[in-house]
Amino acid sequence: MTSSATLPRSTSTLARRDYLQASMLGIGGLALAHLLQADGLLAADRRHSGGPGGADLQPRNGHFTAPAKSMILLFQTGGPSQMDLFDPKPELQKRSGQQHSEQFEFFQPGSQDNTLLGSPFKFAKHGECGMEISNLLPNMATKADDLCLVRSMFNENNNHPPGTQCMNTGKIFPHRPTLGAWISYALGSENQNLPAFVVLRDPNGYPNGGTRLWDNGWLPALFRGTEIQSRGAAVLNLHPSKKSPVGAQRANLDLLAQLNEYRRLRYPTDNELEARIRNYELAARMQANAEQVLDLSSETEATRKMYGIEDSTTENYGTRCLMARRMVESGVRFVQVMVPVQGSDMPWDQHNHLKDGLEKICSQVDKPTAGLIQDLKQRGLLDSTIVLWTGEFGRLPISQHGHGRDHNRHAFSLLLAGGGFKPGHTYGATD
Repeated sequence: MTSSATLPRSTSTLARRDYLQASMLGIGGLALAHLLQADGLLAADRRHSGGPGGADLQPRNGHFTAPAKSMILLFQTGGPSQMDLFDPKPELQKRSGQQHSEQFEFFQPGSQDNTLLGSPFKFAKHGECGMEISNLLPNMATKADDLCLVRSMFNENNNHPPGTQCMNTGKIFPHRPTLGAWISYALGSENQNLPAFVVLRDPNGYPNGGTRLWDNGWLPALFRGTEIQSRGAAVLNLHPSKKSPVGAQRANLDLLAQLNEYRRLRYPTDNELEARIRNYELAARMQANAEQVLDLSSETEATRKMYGIEDSTTENYGTRCLMARRMVESGVRFVQVMVPVQGSDMPWDQHNHLKDGLEKICSQVDKPTAGLIQDLKQRGLLDSTIVLWTGEFGRLPISQHGHGRDHNRHAFSLLLAGGGFKPGHTYGATD
């Protein structure tokens, strides 16, 4: 971009008219900066941001006042079947076994005959709102008056990796910032002794999509999700070895800080280094604070029963849902709880044996999910916490192999609770 005004080479001959013409935009910029600052819209000063590009976890206010302070994402990989869980179709039940005349999606093998498949499960109305939920989810159904059910969801891709990527980032392409990364980047954290973005995955393995589901993308690495263990030591290597001489850890940390500072001066824009430095600092603070938050032994028997921790079927998922409540209670901004992956990294992906598959996974997540919502509510935390229960897409109304369902990116359902969402409300519809 160039200016039409050309300054004389010698400033001693600069005419008043030329000076005003050349500096007009600069004066306007100063005025604009003043107005933006007065309205609280001016960007933060990077000199006090704690890192390159404003990379710190200090708590920040959003642009608008909102009831929600934290979020728990209960991510269900595989594609939960909406017509068997949240979206009853009486006409489908009547026409089950008939052939559908149109093909609107690319079908995988076993779906080509377009045979309609009714749900093997029963629906009933629940709560004062009369929300219709399948008998697969009896515990979640008791929370109908706390739920906001959205039946009009869709995705941009019909395959699991790009589908899960889209639900977590808004785009099907990898290496973009996920929802938890954006939220922690925008709002920081209310607890400087714990990560802002925590991931609680099944200790038995990773879900489909792996660590991409909590990636920081192009944001500074500080905003990537931090995995916390739900079995054994919650945070590995949290304490120094008992064999270390007295003062050895402090000396090691001091030396590490000096080396890090030397490298930071040489490479001031290296946000990976900045994230490592901050993670070391966070780990030191966590030594005195994390174990208290992550220790579930102080929970009452009634609370443990609410989450199903004493039951082998629900213990895995229930433990992580309870840990999620303790974390948001302690000021963690975003907690991502991944679905159990015992036997499959996509437990909702019922291409075969729909009935058996849904009964198995629902028995694992139903009670802990309801327990989480109830626990947050009775502690006064639900109004300030968004709970989102969702998969990446839904299933088709036709059968696959006679007893399963194929993917459906055009329609699926999800659940929201708390955080200002309208409770006892069903939004949207499918045809």
